[in-house]
Amino acid sequence: MTTLSPLSFFVACSPSLLPSSSKKPSNAPNRYRRNVSCNASNPQEQQPPQNRRDVLVGLGGLGAANAAAIFSYNPFASAEPVAPDVKGCNKPDLPAGAKPIVCCPPNLEKKDPIDYDIPKWETLRIRKPAHDYDDLENYKKAVSMMKSLPDDHPHSWTQQSRVHCAYCDDSYNLYGQTHTKLQVHFSWTFLPFHRWYLYFYERILGKLIGVPNFAIPFWNWDAPQGMEIPSIFTDKSSPLYNSLRNPNHQPPTLLDLNWNGPGDVDTSGDEKTNLITMYRQVYEAKRPLSFYGSPFNADTPGKETSGTLELVPHNTIHNWTGDITQPNLEDMGAFYSAARDPIFYGHHANVDRMWAIWKSFKRNDISNPDYQNSSYVFYDENENLVRVKNSDAFDTKKLGYVYRELDLPWLNAKPTPRRTKAQRKGMTVKKMDLPFTLKEKIVSTVVKRPKINRSRAEKDEKEETLVFSLQLDRTKNLKFDVLIDEEEDYKWANPKYREFAGSFVNVSSTLNRASTVTFSIDITDVLDQLDADDEDSIVVTLVPQYGNEVLIKDINISFLSLQEI
Repeated sequence: MTTLSPLSFFVACSPSLLPSSSKKPSNAPNRYRRNVSCNASNPQEQQPPQNRRDVLVGLGGLGAANAAAIFSYNPFASAEPVAPDVKGCNKPDLPAGAKPIVCCPPNLEKKDPIDYDIPKWETLRIRKPAHDYDDLENYKKAVSMMKSLPDDHPHSWTQQSRVHCAYCDDSYNLYGQTHTKLQVHFSWTFLPFHRWYLYFYERILGKLIGVPNFAIPFWNWDAPQGMEIPSIFTDKSSPLYNSLRNPNHQPPTLLDLNWNGPGDVDTSGDEKTNLITMYRQVYEAKRPLSFYGSPFNADTPGKETSGTLELVPHNTIHNWTGDITQPNLEDMGAFYSAARDPIFYGHHANVDRMWAIWKSFKRNDISNPDYQNSSYVFYDENENLVRVKNSDAFDTKKLGYVYRELDLPWLNAKPTPRRTKAQRKGMTVKKMDLPFTLKEKIVSTVVKRPKINRSRAEKDEKEETLVFSLQLDRTKNLKFDVLIDEEEDYKWANPKYREFAGSFVNVSSTLNRASTVTFSIDITDVLDQLDADDEDSIVVTLVPQYGNEVLIKDINISFLSLQEI
């Protein structure tokens, strides 16, 4: 995605584009008022509207002809930040077998969203690991009170769980668009949306029990002591218990971050492999859009790419936890039902913690205005319908909480090559014609590399990325693995080996999602450790693990910037 260059936008000396008396729609994102610098000699100081639609709205009484005279329009300008059309909330589109439900928040027709005013914090809340959580009685009391509220109360357990359904199963259109749905997965909205979601869940719980500094626990699945379902969620007499979980994955069964589906004979994970998976998915994800996911804009929807953290371990843990006796691995294994299980919030608290840890590695963040200004609407702890935006969620301290500092054993858990360069010689895999279908049989093909023997400087500037175009059924839970320089008839796939490049994992979601998605894997480190940087092509092997067939429409290699977009 390209952003608007200040040099392409010329503004006549003029005051604010939108008169103070002009009124924006009550549920619109806060992007209608624009102040523009008159200093045409210094375009860098201008603060232009984001695109032509903002320009025409901002001009108020001026017509399109006058707008054309004043502005030089750049057709490659930045698109729109996303926002929900709250007043137009509808029934969700659910996967087969799901009982019909309404996921919209209550009383939307009676309220207008207001911009959220973040409180000033005297002390920070400290989120602690579930296996060492010392505020369990308060948590149980708060959840019990939440579950006792009427279903139509905005603070009820039913409504809190339906927040996820509404934003993840097509209840909302994008603001200003009648045919484009707002989906907070599969893109860069995934992390900030869920941070806000947990924030209000935590604030509401604290309000219910009169403990302003109440903090929820996180499921510390990235460390050995947290690699099983925490005991606070397994007591059948507790409000934190949920019966719809995989019966084969109860403690002391070890969590498998690379879980290969209901057909797995071995239902227990491996500690070392889990740590290596964390190293791959978090530490090795140097490129911001590799970690966050692809851009998602109101003007350019449908280009879905999940970030590394969302695919694994986020998606795999959802599917691993969900009940295999249910049609869509409910509750955790389907987006519409996942938040019915209290463990959902512990799982996502650790996802949120991984985001904070990734940023601590001094990685480049995203300052793109579409990302920063994307917004969502929630009920806060005072039952106000409030609007929040991404840019206010980048620092947990601004939101009044931090995570207890713990060791990160996965930082030293690097994968190692299974075979040497000499042992890999002699592979006779032929390049397959695209598209082809991946179902039950392992498939290998050859992918040409645009450039070999890149310098260290080139690698530090751009990541070599394997890009797949896929067509699949989004309503089905699905997983396949990607191996580099392995032969078609070798049926292993283990993340502890360097040849294992990554996985595509889908969690059951809506019926109407775009069926064509993009999946990418950064492979610079993979090729370096395999001593394969001098090879003009690589063998890519796809190993289907569970789910329906996938149409592989295209596979290619791109060199993508390690800097922000």
